[in-house]
Amino acid sequence: MSDGAQGQMLGSAKLSNLPRFNPFSAEFRETPYGVYRQLRELNPLHKVLGMWVVTRHADVMSVLRDRSCNASIIPKLVDNQAAKFGRDNAPFQRLAYKSIVFTENPDHHRLRKLMNIAFSPSAIDQLQSSIENIIQDLLRDAYQQGGMDIIAGLAQPTPLRVMCQWIGLPAEMHSTIDAWTHAIRFLLEPGLMVKDDFERVSTVLDEYMEYLSSVIVERKNNPRQDLISQLLDLQIDGDRLTHEELIFVCIMCFVAGNETTKSLIGNGINALLEHPGQYRLLLERPQLIPCCVQEVLRFETPLQHTKRFATKELLLDGQVIKEGDQILLCLGSANRDERFFPDADRFDIERQTKGHLAFGYGMHGCLGALLAERQMQAVLSQLVKGPGLTPGHNKPTWQAGSFIVRSLSSLDVQFL
Repeated sequence: MSDGAQGQMLGSAKLSNLPRFNPFSAEFRETPYGVYRQLRELNPLHKVLGMWVVTRHADVMSVLRDRSCNASIIPKLVDNQAAKFGRDNAPFQRLAYKSIVFTENPDHHRLRKLMNIAFSPSAIDQLQSSIENIIQDLLRDAYQQGGMDIIAGLAQPTPLRVMCQWIGLPAEMHSTIDAWTHAIRFLLEPGLMVKDDFERVSTVLDEYMEYLSSVIVERKNNPRQDLISQLLDLQIDGDRLTHEELIFVCIMCFVAGNETTKSLIGNGINALLEHPGQYRLLLERPQLIPCCVQEVLRFETPLQHTKRFATKELLLDGQVIKEGDQILLCLGSANRDERFFPDADRFDIERQTKGHLAFGYGMHGCLGALLAERQMQAVLSQLVKGPGLTPGHNKPTWQAGSFIVRSLSSLDVQFL
């Protein structure tokens, strides 16, 4: 055999041994971090599933900083699905284009400027007692019963109730809002929709919008101390949110905030149970709670992936990314990159976590980041004051409904 043929065979063997990025597999959902580690070492930037997969912290940060890497890819994907299913100009498309998560300037700057006031630290401070009361109520019965499924009993209802209370929606609407929000989650992953999904989401969105529209009209006539009333009152240089924009803001507060905060709470408690030494340290030093929350965000990032597309050709880590190419940023991998975080696979609640990318970066950094952090801090504050926590009899299970969110679907615990 010639040297050239041998070299070709060795090259093919090497390629066949490269780790495969498959976020849809059960194994990957269970524990993606070994694959991420191999990818960062052997194949940190590669094209698969029709997109560039970016795994190293420096490369992910580079794309997040690059204004030519556009965040409005989701509206374009929604457009593609709408055209495929014959539903052009559906409200679902308008929701995608008007969501602050997916807009670019000048729309993004305008929406952000109007909404920053409502989501300011002082505004979130005013929610603190409500957050604490909601968590205390959810834990009270669980303490008496001696255990609970943390996801169903605490992680899922906490952000839902907090947001419903802030927006000013009655308790009898909680389950309906939860169901509507769960259906609308396809906005974050439109490529997964088949025609029946699109039809169902469109029907749900019509109901969601009609209900919130009636609430907004009522608040115009009878203002309260809630988010809708605040947003109705907000104006900058004569500019204010339109009626439909306000509906979309409320919907996206639930869509973008519920699932990720649920994930943060569940992932955090699970991480502490899996690392009992760190749990004991937190019990001994509750002042570490804010640091612990940041380490959970880094170690078990709720939003594992976010997408961009290139509006012009660019060079990244020696690879040419062409105009129009899709780019998948693996935030969960970037936050485990040992080049940026030494001993990155170790859960350490005393770690310096500055630079983690759990909430993105820059102009598209998560607007609700502080609210999510405050809810997790409040959960931990209650737990460290309560009875001891230990894993239950049932093994934790990871959700399979989303490939961009890493979240438990059940977490059985016992109280000592």
